[in-house]
Amino acid sequence: FSWRWEGLQLQLRLCVPPGSLQEKSGYELRLKESVRVQKGLCVHVPCSFSYPWTSWYSSAVLYIYWYRSRDNIQRDYPVASNNPHKPARTETANRFRLLEDPTTNSCSLNISNAKRSDTGSYFFRVERGYDVKYSYTDKKLHLQVTEEPDIHVPERLESGRPTRVTCNLPGSCEGGRPLTFSWVGAALDSLSPQALRSSVLNLTLRPQDHGTNLTCQVKQEGYTVITERTILLNVSYAPRNLTIRIFRNVTGRKKPRLILQTTSPLPILEGQALWLLCAADSNPPAELSWFRGSPALNTTPISSTGILELRQVGSEEGEFTCHAWNLLGSQYVSLSLPVHYPPQLLGPSCSWEEEGLHCSCSSRAQPAPSVRWQLGERLLEGNFSNTSFKVTFNSEGPWANSSLSLSEGLSSSLRLSCEAGNVHGAQSATVLLLPGQGVWKSVSLAGVVPGALGGAGAMALLSLCSCLIFFCIKAELSASRGADFRRWVGVTALLRYNPHMVKVYNSTAFSSFSQVVYPLLQPILELFH
Repeated sequence: FSWRWEGLQLQLRLCVPPGSLQEKSGYELRLKESVRVQKGLCVHVPCSFSYPWTSWYSSAVLYIYWYRSRDNIQRDYPVASNNPHKPARTETANRFRLLEDPTTNSCSLNISNAKRSDTGSYFFRVERGYDVKYSYTDKKLHLQVTEEPDIHVPERLESGRPTRVTCNLPGSCEGGRPLTFSWVGAALDSLSPQALRSSVLNLTLRPQDHGTNLTCQVKQEGYTVITERTILLNVSYAPRNLTIRIFRNVTGRKKPRLILQTTSPLPILEGQALWLLCAADSNPPAELSWFRGSPALNTTPISSTGILELRQVGSEEGEFTCHAWNLLGSQYVSLSLPVHYPPQLLGPSCSWEEEGLHCSCSSRAQPAPSVRWQLGERLLEGNFSNTSFKVTFNSEGPWANSSLSLSEGLSSSLRLSCEAGNVHGAQSATVLLLPGQGVWKSVSLAGVVPGALGGAGAMALLSLCSCLIFFCIKAELSASRGADFRRWVGVTALLRYNPHMVKVYNSTAFSSFSQVVYPLLQPILELFH
């Protein structure tokens, strides 16, 4: 009857899904499931078990075994056994040993002279008479035989905080050979040679140590082979070294072009499209955001990424601040964007005073413009005076102002203009002095002239302007005919140049304007003498 019962148990074990019989009531295994040991060394595996108490007082002998997980208990020998009728296999008989009396419920295992072929999974089995025949396959021993030491580091490495790092060979044997340790790594440059020969390191990591290797080397006395293991340091640190890169789109380019990497003020032309890219060195990666001005004054970011797109730079953009933050700290970096633009001319405006004609001219630009007067063939600028005229000049911020007082030499043939310019462009306004009668009035004529005047189109435009001036002046004089005094009418023509035509401002444009416009207007002026 007993052999039939054993056969029935075996059939059930083969047919029922894994785990069903493994969880049988009264059977329990307490085991360290994962064990790592250095090749050639020893390791102790603590283990205890229990089985149903109804079999505790059986007169049968209690046998215990350790098998490889792939073994068949009917055909294969165990790796460790206390049953003389089923001994351990030859390759493990003297190296895998059961340490204690199984009647104390101990299944502890001692492994010596570990070999790479020992790596694998093992299960424990108990047998006692006919009632207890059970394999604890729900919990297995997973053994790894390695040829490199263990390096133990804290779960989180933080820059600036003292850190303890240890190195050892997994497993040890009584009376084993002494070990010699050595360390290699960029993070160890501040440690003494003596400290590098210990199995324990005490060091303070820095941001630059993140991503570097740390190697522990171990040598057993009497052996020439050195075992070693290398780990990659993952050091956490607050944001640092914030940089801002500025990109500008150029027509025809698929990608924006890098124009500068800086945190110093950068002059930008009004109307340009810019991309500001902020980057921070940190671990973990910092959260980046952009603020207009200071984050202390503006709590709402204008961008919650490291990229700030300015589609069209305005004349008053000012300062932008990038904020980088992670759990270890934060950092700010600001960039000033002084916007540059060509001159915007106001005037000139002229008035008749007792001393003569007084004209003033103002211009706004960035950088601040220079303002000068062209009186006939002479250029007047700065502060200067003589018996015929007086020029004064002053500037503050983006504004520049100049005034001109003429006390003699006034005639309809006098050529007078105000010119303002900077590196981004130039603008001028020409005053035509016309004799007439009545109260002071002004007739303005505005036009845009790109570069030097020339070609049939420009001549046609000037002819049309001449006609307009003729009819305007005629209407004005008809309305004021009969007065007894002379008057001067200022006709203003505004010239605005391409920012790339700075040389035109210096010579060609204004000389061309004088040479072309005045001869056309001269016959008109003579009609009103």
